[in-house]
Amino acid sequence: MSIRSNRRRAVLKAGGAVATLVSLGLITAEQALALPREAFASKSLAEALKAIGGEPATNDQVQIISPDIAENGAVVPVGAASKLPNTTEIYLLVEKNPTPLAAVFMIPAGTEADVQTRLKMGQSTNVLAVVKADGKLYSAVKETKVTLGGCGG
Repeated sequence: MSIRSNRRRAVLKAGGAVATLVSLGLITAEQALALPREAFASKSLAEALKAIGGEPATNDQVQIISPDIAENGAVVPVGAASKLPNTTEIYLLVEKNPTPLAAVFMIPAGTEADVQTRLKMGQSTNVLAVVKADGKLYSAVKETKVTLGGCGG
């Protein structure tokens, strides 16, 4: 399979997913257009943070849920919660991954800002939860040790 074919499939999948979210009313068309595509392509944590809006301030109202030790880096359960009012977005970043930005969640008004997913981690690293609330960025960090690599390890 060629690189061009893989890229085409990835674009079609992403477009279909965004269209589904818009059609279900989970995100608005404006939010869909504002998804940080360049942030997902970032190769360093600093680049990813710059693409999502800059350096966040640490805040104890943001919580990262990640295991202390992950036995399999291919499926690490990670979550984040925000007690900050007017939370609109939650970003999950894995510092030492080849592309640190792993997930973005748009939080509709009036919903609880609590998300969970599974991420791939190639090695022991810091996991960051970055929250956008009232137009400002806040974060929490937790180290997760990986005993079996998930990104080709």
